[in-house]
Amino acid sequence: MKPKPNKTNKSRLQLLHQYYNYTGFYKFVWNAIIKALPYIVIAVVLIYTVNHFFDINAALIRFTEILPAYGVLSFFFVSETLLGLIPPEIFIAWAGKMYAPWLYLTLLAILSYSGGLLSYWMGRSITKMPSVHNYLETKMEKQLKNSKKWGGFLIMVGAVLPLPFSIACIAAGIIEFPFRNVMVYGSLRFVRFLIYGLIIFNVL
Repeated sequence: MKPKPNKTNKSRLQLLHQYYNYTGFYKFVWNAIIKALPYIVIAVVLIYTVNHFFDINAALIRFTEILPAYGVLSFFFVSETLLGLIPPEIFIAWAGKMYAPWLYLTLLAILSYSGGLLSYWMGRSITKMPSVHNYLETKMEKQLKNSKKWGGFLIMVGAVLPLPFSIACIAAGIIEFPFRNVMVYGSLRFVRFLIYGLIIFNVL
């Protein structure tokens, strides 16, 4: 006779879902989205309004055309360190027009990764401010505890998805997520640049 299937056996995905549900991960993410939603809406409306009267993308493309290579790379590094709100795709498209596109793409990936790591230490510096430190210790204790559990997920999302990598790294610094883990999870940033390079270079 064949052994009856064990109903207690669960797939890894089911176990992961159960863990996140049990630890309150989904509730934590949902509450964070709700709290951030007004700021996101304001930012989107502001960008849309500015872009309606002033073509931001065209200006950025023009910017990459008039600056020397080291100027574009320097500007990109500053952008990726300070919030990273400028889409990297514009710079990847610029790299595709250079005489050695993959070399410049590699430089962009290194600068983006390095900017994220620098952002992490900016986040750590923020927590050294007495007012911020006291606020985190008193009013954000539970949120910080949960965030430290899922810091790796936060970094991976920022590294791979079209979201500001710098902001994810600043948040990791604020919650004092281990720097070694930030370096490991953040290395997925190179994968994103590789994929975007393969797509954009083939289109250009």
